This record gives sequence, C-alpha cells and structure tokens, in this order.
Amino acid sequence: MMDTAKKGVTVTEQLPLMGRGQLLGTSVSAAGLIALSACGNPQPKAGQPGPPPDEEVPVTPPEDLMREHGVLKRVLLIYREGIRRLQVGDQAPGQALNASTGIIRSFIEDYHEHLEEQYVFPKLEQAAKLTDLTTMLRTQHQHGHVLTDRVLAATAAAAPSDQPAREALVQDMSAFIRMYEPHEAREDTIVFPALRDVVPAVQFRDMAETLKTRSIGASAGPASKGWSTKSPISKKASTSTI
Repeated sequence: MMDTAKKGVTVTEQLPLMGRGQLLGTSVSAAGLIALSACGNPQPKAGQPGPPPDEEVPVTPPEDLMREHGVLKRVLLIYREGIRRLQVGDQAPGQALNASTGIIRSFIEDYHEHLEEQYVFPKLEQAAKLTDLTTMLRTQHQHGHVLTDRVLAATAAAAPSDQPAREALVQDMSAFIRMYEPHEAREDTIVFPALRDVVPAVQFRDMAETLKTRSIGASAGPASKGWSTKSPISKKASTSTI
C-alpha cells in the first residue's frame, strides 16, 4: 500500500516471513519506493507454446545465482535514491534504508555469498582456475560486511540529521555500490559461466538441485539431510518515505 505525494512517496513496507523463492519473486522498485510483493510466473504469449503443465523447466546454477543478483541490483537502486535525498538535503529515509540493508545482510551476505564461498569458488580453486579472482571476491565480501554494519548502525534508530553523519552514510553506501556493481558483473560474466568447465555434468545437475531446494537461513549449511525452511527476514513492518 502506498500514497503518492508531491514531494515523495509514502510506502508501508511489509517484510513477511518468506522463503527464498518468494523473495526472488518479489518486486523491489526504486526511484522513490520499496515494494516487496509476490508475483506469479509469466504466462506465454498467445500462439506461443509453453512448457508442458507437469514438466518443470530446469534452472542451471549460473541462472539461479544471477537471479539472486537481481535482488541486489534492486536494493542498490534504493541506495542510489537514498544517496540523492541525503545529498540534496531531503529528509533521510532511515527506515527504508535500514530495511533494504537488512535484505543485503540476510539474503546477500549471510545466504548468497556463503553459498558462493561454499559451492562455487572451491570448484574453481580446486581446478586452479580464476584463483586470483575468487580471492579478490572473497576479500570484497568481507569489506562489504563492514560497510553493511555501518549502514545498519547509521539507520537503526533514527535517520541521521547532522551533516557529518549524513555524509558518512552517503560515503558508505556509495562505496558499497562502487564495489558491488563490478563484483556481481565479474561473477555473472566470468565466474558463474566457468562452472561448466570445471564441474562434471552429473555434479552440475546435483548442484542445480541443491540451489533449487535450499532456503534463506541456510548459511550454516545443510541441516542433517535437508535445508532449513525458515527465513531470517522478520515480519516487522515499517512506514517511511522513499
């Protein structure tokens, strides 16, 4: 639900308890708003055959991981809007930025990056392929965690009002964007495609099934014989203008 005003958009943001598939299916729109809402599967156009009703189209590990990068891209759009408002002296959208940074922490850092380091990077390193790049990406993961800590702390209670605090928040969000845009581009165009060269076909299919069945909150790895089905995203709702 949102009410559009002349100087901004008031958005009631709901972060429900959801699984990974639901989060990937949500729409996070920027240039003034955050909206997390479930959406259905796209329907084939008239005259175009779709997949058989009982047959699921397989999703490869690179495609699965790139979809998760889509969540990061949409949150970075929200960061950019927050930066713009802070720089022009508008009211800082503290609650919205804190919620967006919470998605980065729970979904990107504690979940997606953990699985990259657990499943993707080791396969390349064992094959002595792209080792310099995977080392750099691991280091950037660590630096990203530091920046996320700062943004969460700066937006936890109230939006920063004094100029030094606003400038520090802008610097941290800008640094995160500058690092993660090329970071995810290298993964999408170099790292993920290289998996096919180092992972046998059978293991590639097994990896696809693992990525399909895992859920948010599985950063500690598989629990006994299955993945956790609980999500770290809370039910807390907040209202802010962004």
